[in-house]
Amino acid sequence: MKELFPAKQVVGFVASLVLTAVALLVYFTDMTFTVGMTILLATAFIQAFLQIVVFMHAGESKDGKSIYTNILYAVFIALVTVFGTLLILLWDM
Repeated sequence: MKELFPAKQVVGFVASLVLTAVALLVYFTDMTFTVGMTILLATAFIQAFLQIVVFMHAGESKDGKSIYTNILYAVFIALVTVFGTLLILLWDM
């Protein structure tokens, strides 16, 4: 019966709820912008990693290395797009 209970998914779900509660605490408490953004960015990246590993089963396949490589490549492309757009539209370079 133990192998039928999705313990990994339940722990991932509870961890996601805790990370969401931490992000809500940032909104409802009076903290500086720098501290608030640092906490929000940290919880966002941790939760994204948790979602990919636990719920999208990225680590369970035989080609896990290629999946993580593709994710890193996608993050790189997203960062280049965002900062390239900021460079052109806001910073007039």
